[in-house]
Amino acid sequence: MMGEEFVPLSLTPLLIGICAAVACALPGNFLLLRRQALIGDAISHVVLPGIVVAFLFTGLIAAWPMMLGAAAAALVAVVLIELIRRLGRIEPGAAMGVVFTTMFAGGVLLLEQTDTSSVHLDVEHALYGNLESLIWLDAVGWQSLLDVDALRHLPPELPRMAFTLVGVLLFIGVFWRPLMISTFDESFARTLGVRTTMLGLALVVVSAIAAVAAFDAVGSIIVIAMFICPPAAARMMTNRLEGQVLWSVAFAIVSAIFGYVLAGYGPLWVGAADAVSAAGMIATVSGVLLAIAAVFGPCRHRAGSPAGV
Repeated sequence: MMGEEFVPLSLTPLLIGICAAVACALPGNFLLLRRQALIGDAISHVVLPGIVVAFLFTGLIAAWPMMLGAAAAALVAVVLIELIRRLGRIEPGAAMGVVFTTMFAGGVLLLEQTDTSSVHLDVEHALYGNLESLIWLDAVGWQSLLDVDALRHLPPELPRMAFTLVGVLLFIGVFWRPLMISTFDESFARTLGVRTTMLGLALVVVSAIAAVAAFDAVGSIIVIAMFICPPAAARMMTNRLEGQVLWSVAFAIVSAIFGYVLAGYGPLWVGAADAVSAAGMIATVSGVLLAIAAVFGPCRHRAGSPAGV
């Protein structure tokens, strides 16, 4: 595909997919090592009803209403989990499972009962996103990357995901050492003066921001897959934290690129008439990479133990 076709039709969806995948994979490394990998799954379930309710109140699909709605939904989820745990006297994992699935189902029901499809907020977009439709109509080729007027009409999801990725990178870069120490030895981190509770909460907040920012463009499937699959595959490739983070970024980028390409051209190569969901294929590719790492990764037999520093 030449630049005249690639730039307006495929460049921005591909970049958005890459930014979303990396922004979720980076905090996913620390969640995985802290044995909190399912928090990413939980976030993607909890934010849906919050985003829908925020839209119903404001009529806007914008970053701040979405973030406030997601934050409110997360607060409700925490209260419900504690109530169920105390009143039902069941273990926290079961309470979390009940609340997360119930809230996600409630969000799906709200989408089905309200007319939100005109703003790309419906059941299909919530699950699969609308990555394929995020094209750059004002681009005419590679020269558009230097055209100020054309750049003004970039899909808003691209700068949103790019800024989110930069924010995630800054958070991990600034707090790398306390994150590393508290992940492997929380007691030792406390003796050094690290506020481990606040740092853990900040990690969850950053993960939630990445999930909400990615939700509109790529839906919940990529969010769930990217929090878990690239970090888990990377964990089987190395015992060093720095190496794991780099491997996870590489796996996330490969998943986004190959998933997007296979979604558009894979069905044609096997004789099918229509393309498939880019989000679904990206998540599938990330799962395949995880399976390959599980079979051939040099550290696969030690993946359950903490990585080195």
